[in-house]
Amino acid sequence: MSDESLNIWEKALGWRKRQMIMKQLDPVTNKIRNDAIEEVAKEIERFTAFGQDTTSSFAVYIRGMKK
Repeated sequence: MSDESLNIWEKALGWRKRQMIMKQLDPVTNKIRNDAIEEVAKEIERFTAFGQDTTSSFAVYIRGMKK
């Protein structure tokens, strides 16, 4: 790989890394996301067709997606 093409990739990866960090630092977006995930987990806990253990385990898994 030439130095020029490496430089292009470094710039692209640096931009993506900054973009990811800025998204992680956005507290409003994280709160909205976490609130939506919590709503889904609460609704799943109300399911009766799969049994209490299965729905509880799935709700825990869903809550694990919070940031």
